[in-house]
Amino acid sequence: MTAESAQKPRERYRAQVRDEVKKHAWEQIASNGVTALSLNAIAKEMGMTGPALYRYFAGRDELITALIRDAYRSLADTVRAAHEAGTTAVALAGVIREWALSDPQRYLLIYGTPVPGYEAPDDITAISDEILTVLLEVCAGESDDPPKTPFDVVLGLNRGWAGALPASAPTVHRALSFWTRVQGVLSLELAGHLAPLGFDPGLFLAEEVAEL
Repeated sequence: MTAESAQKPRERYRAQVRDEVKKHAWEQIASNGVTALSLNAIAKEMGMTGPALYRYFAGRDELITALIRDAYRSLADTVRAAHEAGTTAVALAGVIREWALSDPQRYLLIYGTPVPGYEAPDDITAISDEILTVLLEVCAGESDDPPKTPFDVVLGLNRGWAGALPASAPTVHRALSFWTRVQGVLSLELAGHLAPLGFDPGLFLAEEVAEL
């Protein structure tokens, strides 16, 4: 057996253990929130010692990063696939809502209250920028008249939100408005604030996006 062939089973085992750790981490987050995440508790559930588990994740922040990376990767792939299939802006909002409702804890980890003391690495930002790219593509192609509001002027002068992407200020404004409306409705829905109102939040979200 070569060193390379011996390595592959070890790599598969390592990947399996990391996946199981993440599964237990999501269960902990669902029960007690991300701030209560404990590698030692996960190790106990898996029948391992704390030091043994730290061979797979160096600490809590590395585990949180892996969970956030998986969440952003899933959403980025979802919105890209929907856009490439010709989905409209209104339908894309529905796709994002379905993604959020399928696993609310995953959504809340990346768009809910920031984890105290945690700072995401640059590669996480790069994945989230993929979502922004899709939004700019979806919102492009409409009227690109000269800026008409003070905020449009600000967006024209400060392109930090859109980075180096070739998008006009009106396109960036539409994409930002799309994103804030989607996140606003989803955050209220997942927190249970829309349920007492007695209407379908999906229809409300579609109406909000259609107005853009």
